[in-house]
Amino acid sequence: MNKILDNDYYDFIISNTLIPSNDFSENVTKLNSDYSLLHLAKKNMQACDLGLHPYENFPSVFTLTSNISTDPPDYAALADQLLSNYMGLGIVIGIIDTGIDYSHPAFQNHDGTTRILSIWDQTDQTGKPPSGFAFGSEYTKNHINTALRSPLPFNIVPEVDTIGHGTAISSIISGSHNEENSFMGIVPQSKLAVVKLKEAKDNLKQIYFIPKDSLCYQESDIMLGIQYLLGVAEQLNRPLILCICMGSSQGGHDGRGPLSSYLDQLTRQPRIGTVIAAGNEAALKRHYYCYSHTPPYYSSFDLKVGTEDRMFSMEIWPFPAGRITLELYSPDCEIVSSHYTSINTCQTFNLLQGQSSVLINNIILEGSTGDQMILVRFNNPLPGIWHCRVKSEGNEPFSFHCWLPSGNLITTDTCFYQSDPNTTITAPGDARVPLTVAAYNQLDNCFLEESGRGFSRFGEIVPDVSAPGFKIPCALPENRYGTLTGTGAAAAHAAGAAAMIMEWGFVRGNHTPITGVKANRMIIRCARRDNAYFYPNNIWGYGRIDMHHFF
Repeated sequence: MNKILDNDYYDFIISNTLIPSNDFSENVTKLNSDYSLLHLAKKNMQACDLGLHPYENFPSVFTLTSNISTDPPDYAALADQLLSNYMGLGIVIGIIDTGIDYSHPAFQNHDGTTRILSIWDQTDQTGKPPSGFAFGSEYTKNHINTALRSPLPFNIVPEVDTIGHGTAISSIISGSHNEENSFMGIVPQSKLAVVKLKEAKDNLKQIYFIPKDSLCYQESDIMLGIQYLLGVAEQLNRPLILCICMGSSQGGHDGRGPLSSYLDQLTRQPRIGTVIAAGNEAALKRHYYCYSHTPPYYSSFDLKVGTEDRMFSMEIWPFPAGRITLELYSPDCEIVSSHYTSINTCQTFNLLQGQSSVLINNIILEGSTGDQMILVRFNNPLPGIWHCRVKSEGNEPFSFHCWLPSGNLITTDTCFYQSDPNTTITAPGDARVPLTVAAYNQLDNCFLEESGRGFSRFGEIVPDVSAPGFKIPCALPENRYGTLTGTGAAAAHAAGAAAMIMEWGFVRGNHTPITGVKANRMIIRCARRDNAYFYPNNIWGYGRIDMHHFF
């Protein structure tokens, strides 16, 4: 079995500077110019392998950022958002998601041929992988057109989107006009290139205490998907708009992770735009923040653990000036205390009552930031209130953030009682120069309560803008139509706007050296701002997208 698929191998993200020049063996998969994936065989894998190996080497896990509904869509709600003279002509839309239902009319031309340039299905090992990649199956436009002419299309191209999220996102951006259903995407003349992600490895879920049946994806596969889409656009010499509608609450929320750094780098290049969903974590009570500025310099907060959450993790990130220690008090008053910090450490605490255990990695130098980070992993925790006490090791003022996992990785019953909705934008939405998009209800112009809020941990301005994200009309698998709600839907809308600007700049020759950064600034400058608010702010960013203002 290919090592990138084999659960007997860990996938570690490492710097290319640690690899001898041009020595990319079968144990190494290159991700980009800065990072590679090291495949390390390990027998008897266990949770404290995170500790034996650094936290920053393990890929983060990502969840989806929109919810699908089969309710009949209200197409009139977005009528004023569409522009008839900019339709995405000559632009490639890159989708990295759950796949696409290529047989849906939303992705076909008037003559029944496909508007999809290619699909890389990472989950399908029956076909030929793309050039330069060692796994998955690539299906080109010719393959898809042959399948569409066949009475049994899925025997030729067995690509399906069982979840529907990727199909919905793709259609909001690039869906063909359908008069019968009064449906049309933002830029229906654009072309699609699609990556269907494989799910995160079971060994990575075990490391992060994620239930085996939870749907999530790993950072390294997203980076490989980006590499593939860059190749598709480069071969055609066309501008590329990347749309990433998934997010992670892991890491320092500071834009320094491998994926965030990669997107920063790409967005500065000509003809590459990057649009990212802000996540839907603001209303879920999964973030806590405290600034302790008076003696005796400690902070206490309560974590409610739901009955259905049998394993999960929690991350605590203090600001660099301070060093902290942690004590936990279980619902039956057992104490777990971690005063020992190290570069790589893992402490296991088995509680006396029940089958509960707590693992704590108190890392004094997290690799990507240099900051202290405390990772707490709960296995079979007692339901109820866990009291957490954080104290300054140096008896001085300190502050810290604490985050629980994103999306579907835990239930809504597990949360902080004294939660803070701010600083809840998920990675890679905390990257510095891509366009990070929050969501609002276009029916009443009110902000969506669940939409992630800024700023980043160190105060960088995110989100950049807000876009419609409430019950957005979309295509669904099996020739259906429905709606999509969340910041993923808003990011899809914004990706259409970015494609319009790329068409204006490069395709129509108004500004051929246009970069993603320049396109983003144009969107920001022309955003609609309400006199009732100061801008930029941590909810709306620089305002609501308004392409009519731009053109």
